[in-house]
Amino acid sequence: MPRRRGGAGSFRIATFNVNNIRRRLPNLLSWLARAKPDVVCLQELKTAHREFPEAEIRAAGYGAVWRGQKTWNGVAILARKAEPVVTRTELPGDPKDQQARYIEAAVSGVLVASLYLPNGNPQPGPKFDYKLAWFDRLHAHAAGLLVAGVPVILAGDYNVVPTEFDIYPTKSWDDDALVQPESRAAYRRLVDQGWTDALRALHPDEPMYTFWHYMRHRWERNAGLRLDHLLLSPAIADRLVRAGVDRGVRGEAGASDHAPAWIEIERRNHS
Repeated sequence: MPRRRGGAGSFRIATFNVNNIRRRLPNLLSWLARAKPDVVCLQELKTAHREFPEAEIRAAGYGAVWRGQKTWNGVAILARKAEPVVTRTELPGDPKDQQARYIEAAVSGVLVASLYLPNGNPQPGPKFDYKLAWFDRLHAHAAGLLVAGVPVILAGDYNVVPTEFDIYPTKSWDDDALVQPESRAAYRRLVDQGWTDALRALHPDEPMYTFWHYMRHRWERNAGLRLDHLLLSPAIADRLVRAGVDRGVRGEAGASDHAPAWIEIERRNHS
């Protein structure tokens, strides 16, 4: 069982679907200044690659690597007082896939991936098929990372509600791709390779919502979903000491519809 320590000897990694980095930049910078995460995986940059706000991010004390895409998608990895070393800018398995949904980098002795799984709506249909095919590619790549035996964190917006416990009591999402049996089975197959779902490992009895839709006062009613996950390889899972969600970020003016989810990892050797 992961230990519940933390403090000066720990290393904080967060994932945050920022839902348009240029529009939410004040929110992001405010959170970075308060929370001071060591590594941040961002999704839904919704900006062209050349328009990523690198200067502002660097002024906040973070090195950055990213893959932008005009209008939608886009992923990034930020590192506090460090420079992430890119290892991949796309998920292998489909050279024709041009969507900016995956970036991977080495940071302080840990291999970190920021991923943004396809939403898959409407389902059934081509978009749902793409979601499941993307999951299959992720399964293959993740299996290879496990074989390598290195410390790996797969962090991001998986666009999957893993179980009924991860969504508020409702039937309004029943036809959504996020909750379909195929989506949940794909997530479960990934975890069953040997990954640790960090939020759930340390909070087995709390929903730990990370997303609240803008409509129907869902934030005010705490009608949330757990879509953002941090999966840890066995080489790092025993170093997990804390995990949480910065819920208050969702309630700020101009906020993303997601809140940052984070973990703390015990520092060892060069990490």
